[in-house]
Amino acid sequence: MPVWLPRAYGLAALTALAFLAVLWMLERLQGLLLLVLVALFLSFAIEPAVNRLAALNWPRGLSTGLIFLLILVAFAAFVALLGNLLVEQVQNIVGDFPDRVDAVIGWVNQTFHLDVSAADMTAQLTRTRTVIESYFTSVAGNVWGIGTGAISVLFQTLAVALFTFYLCADGPRFRRTVCAVLPPSRQREVLRAWEIAIEKTGGYLYSRLVLAIFSAVAHFAALRLLGVPNAVTLAIFVGLVSQFIPTVGTYIAGAVPVLVAFAQSPSTALWVLLFIVAYQQFENYVLQPKVTARSMDMHPAVAFGMVIAGAALLGPAGAVLALPAGATIQAFLTVYVRRYKVEEHPLTDLGSHDGGVKDTG
Repeated sequence: MPVWLPRAYGLAALTALAFLAVLWMLERLQGLLLLVLVALFLSFAIEPAVNRLAALNWPRGLSTGLIFLLILVAFAAFVALLGNLLVEQVQNIVGDFPDRVDAVIGWVNQTFHLDVSAADMTAQLTRTRTVIESYFTSVAGNVWGIGTGAISVLFQTLAVALFTFYLCADGPRFRRTVCAVLPPSRQREVLRAWEIAIEKTGGYLYSRLVLAIFSAVAHFAALRLLGVPNAVTLAIFVGLVSQFIPTVGTYIAGAVPVLVAFAQSPSTALWVLLFIVAYQQFENYVLQPKVTARSMDMHPAVAFGMVIAGAALLGPAGAVLALPAGATIQAFLTVYVRRYKVEEHPLTDLGSHDGGVKDTG
């Protein structure tokens, strides 16, 4: 037996054990690593504002605290508006429920030439109420689990806020600590990647905010024109939810004003639905490409695939982080990957597809 073979076996065994130990640690620390990743993304998002205040000789800790306070006030105002809307709509639905049922039955019978009776609707509602009551009874029996889940969510939120605060307030010191263990050439690459991440994440949030403002203004005008109550609150809700919740946010944002309008009249709800669909097409094909051309220069199909991949890997947090992470990787590759002139070929000719625009390589 060669003298090196036992050492090789021992080294292979130690390598395998170390690999298994790392996998075990990653599995146990998955929740913590996800919180740190979300905090890092949030620190990238607010660091441009903190840097602006720091350039005015504000302490970074105070600047970060002020940004946190503004975000908290905005979030509290949004929740208060949404809570008032929810309470008001529940009161309206409960108070006018019998009249609304009769109106809906009459509209359905007249529009679709059906013969639905109030008795059938009442029986169906009774069965639905029984199912809902049984569901809430089972939920009420699991009060301990709900309380534990709420405490866990609160703890995770506070942990993300704490990590975000320190990553942003002590950003320069943290980056110096990271770069201190790297050679100068690697330091430049790391700092360049960090700069790209901050730029793309800030650009992502900026573009989302601009699109949210456009969406809120357009929906406010349409809802006010159609006479839908609480037009301001609904417009703000549609603008924020549709832009900052990936993939399903558009459907959630559109369903609420349709339901509120349906409580007023089915025909109004139909007009609201048609406007939401039309505006979504305008936003997808006209407005969004122009707004995100500089900050998020990413093909829609690639963006959609990134959201699905992020959700599959990390759940809802991954869906939110997917787009800025994808834009950062794309920008990083654009800087460091060498590109060559594309050979002219019918399969690479853009003239017949993009209005005669030629690729200059």
